[in-house]
Amino acid sequence: MPLDPQLQAMRDQRARDNVPPLYSMSLAAARTADLTSIRDSGGEPEPVHEVTSLRIPGPGGDLALRLYRPAGQRPLPALLYFFGGGWVLGSIDTADGVSRALANASGSLVVVPGYRLAPEHPFPAAVDDCYAALRWVAGHSAEIGADPSRLAVGGDSAGGNLAAAATLLARADGLALAGQLLVYPNTDQLADDEPADGADDPFLFNRRSVAWYRRHYLRGPGDAASPLASPLRAESLAGLPPALVITAEYDPLRDQGEAYARRLADEGVPVGLSRYPGMAHGFFTMAGTLDASRAAIAQAAAHLRKCFEAQEPEVALGT
Repeated sequence: MPLDPQLQAMRDQRARDNVPPLYSMSLAAARTADLTSIRDSGGEPEPVHEVTSLRIPGPGGDLALRLYRPAGQRPLPALLYFFGGGWVLGSIDTADGVSRALANASGSLVVVPGYRLAPEHPFPAAVDDCYAALRWVAGHSAEIGADPSRLAVGGDSAGGNLAAAATLLARADGLALAGQLLVYPNTDQLADDEPADGADDPFLFNRRSVAWYRRHYLRGPGDAASPLASPLRAESLAGLPPALVITAEYDPLRDQGEAYARRLADEGVPVGLSRYPGMAHGFFTMAGTLDASRAAIAQAAAHLRKCFEAQEPEVALGT
């Protein structure tokens, strides 16, 4: 189908304003523009019961965490949410709107780590930071009011890639996860990223965008082949937590995300796959502008609730 009318209007406005692609800017300018764009399209952030910030020991020094707590009795299930931005852009602040929405809709504590960015900190720095945050939450659940038996990981774009990598590390460590949420994730750094429909719109995320991010993140072919950079190339995906994979029709990462979902299913992992027609990469964070974004967040929250409910302990009834 053609671009969704709401997304088409956004795209056309960018064209009229001659907004330059992020990959044509300096890093500093692209980081500022990315934050501004996400805030403008995300709408008014939802209030949550509590937002707290803290710092924990990380592989590269202190690691910032922001916790979004909805109303509810402790301990709450927890979602480690990793922001998108191609491992180059993005921050805790760019994930603020979606984290608030997911916390409220899923009834879970959402924890967002401020992982290190490339090119200053190339692969595997972001993976190391995200997994360190997951391990810290698992080990300090009592002090933050989280239930260690109900932990999930998720993220959009590069964040989806990092979430998939975290599940591989957790499986190797014997850390049980309740679920994973992968929103248009990068899963294969050696893919050609040619969209099935040939779309290469300079006013939307396109294959030039993918190449720019990848060039900053990876140091060479060896990094690209690593399962922690390319989860689709892992020897096995068996035993990973139940997944929801969300893709967008007009996205150069669509096919590799859907290939990952199919492989999860083939290897016995419960998985749901939803392709959003007429949408492009990045739509998940545009809840203030796109109806499809709000629908996808609701779907993601429903998936998380289902995963967490499956891990709830049975309550013994009195006689």
